[in-house]
Amino acid sequence: MIYNYIAALAQYGLKTGLIAPEDRTFAINSILAALDLDEYEEPETIPEESLENILKALLDFACEKGIIENSIVYRDLFDTKLMACLTPRPSEVIGKFRSDYKSSPVTATDNFYKFSQDTDYIRRYRIAKDIKWKAETEYGELDITINLSKPEKDPKAIAAAKNAKQSGYPKCLLCPENVGYAGRVNHPARQNHRIIPVEICGEEWGFQYSPYVYYNEHCILFNQKHTPMVIDKKAFEKLFDFVRQFPHYFIGSNADLPIVGGSILSHEHFQGGNYTFAMAKAPVEKEYVIKGFEDIGAGRVKWPMSVIRLSGKDTARLSELADHILISWRGYTDESAFIFAETNGEPHSTITPIARKKGDMYELDLVLRNNITTEEHPLGVYHPHAELHHIKKENIGLIEVMGLAVLPARLKSEMEQLEKVLAQKGAESLRDDPVLEKHADWAAEFASRREITPENVSDVVRDEIGKVFAKVLEHAGVYKRTPEGMAAFDRFVETL
Repeated sequence: MIYNYIAALAQYGLKTGLIAPEDRTFAINSILAALDLDEYEEPETIPEESLENILKALLDFACEKGIIENSIVYRDLFDTKLMACLTPRPSEVIGKFRSDYKSSPVTATDNFYKFSQDTDYIRRYRIAKDIKWKAETEYGELDITINLSKPEKDPKAIAAAKNAKQSGYPKCLLCPENVGYAGRVNHPARQNHRIIPVEICGEEWGFQYSPYVYYNEHCILFNQKHTPMVIDKKAFEKLFDFVRQFPHYFIGSNADLPIVGGSILSHEHFQGGNYTFAMAKAPVEKEYVIKGFEDIGAGRVKWPMSVIRLSGKDTARLSELADHILISWRGYTDESAFIFAETNGEPHSTITPIARKKGDMYELDLVLRNNITTEEHPLGVYHPHAELHHIKKENIGLIEVMGLAVLPARLKSEMEQLEKVLAQKGAESLRDDPVLEKHADWAAEFASRREITPENVSDVVRDEIGKVFAKVLEHAGVYKRTPEGMAAFDRFVETL
């Protein structure tokens, strides 16, 4: 009986604290309205089911009744509508966050993170499907994840989105107008989405969590105005202002140029969270003294990409030096190292910055980026090269830069098949498989130096994927990790 699951959803709201006992009847009536029902009978027993199963039952009912089409896009739009029946108004959520913040920033973020999961804005049961492991490399333990939590659109929804009326509201997925938005086939529902207003350098910004959390408390900080991404001195100051307010979080920005930038360059935003990436643990392998900034620690980080780490107590001085490095890098050309500031008037150089607080010191990692392309490397010279595309072809954004590989969902089945073939037939037989053939050269190479058995094949493949990711990051580094490359890196620093 559908009433059992309506009661179960209301009970879930009570257990999680999304609604109070006084709200129960209101919540049930809201769920009835969404399901186009005009009556209700209280069940004798309420089933003890997970949120995923409760929503599945309600969605199946909606499909059978013809309220929605039975496809993942329409089901996602509708289950968000159901969760909206339990989600408090923005003013309540903001008030709770501000009250918690008076206790501590940690209390505020802990409770808001739980809330964002309880409302199903972060779908816990989907995130749990992501495949994650750590791979030991010369640069430390890199994080690897095969992303399975983003659902793929079905053909009907793709066709519907193509034929749907184009809308400029909300302008993008980061705009504050998404709060409470019902969504459409080409824009996700956000009735259960809430943001926290924060002031950053005197401007109105919004704080939220990513619905696809790639790491612990993966948050997004965005300008409440729809304004393009820009890396400049003000950006560094904004990063530090956030870290001052939330010292238990790191915060970083994608670069502001295509290829080396993020997916939404049209809206200024940063990403942060409560997680320590391998890059943050990487040591400084060579220290620098930069004239005029002797009070600021500076050094080259032992990392596959090209990173300058600044450290000090004075964030104004850190921002000033970071701006000096950024301006210098944007105008720097070293043809012998294939570093070009611009070609035909098109700028190529920018920086990916990451800020954090360690004790009473602040750190700012500046990752040098360049998006120049050539005929040989049309996707970017400092981008994963073609021989690595069987594992990673997508852009190297902030998350990858810090040491977390977000790999495509196709790799789940491909790796399962590859492991089976390797254990039973050997690497050369991969060349006969149209799906696995692209992995053949890679597999043959590591199979020639490692003993592979049915018992260890999964560990070997995961370990080798980690090594590929390290190479991906080396390709994205503007200076190669060779004596010549490090000498070229030092030449740039000497110009500062």
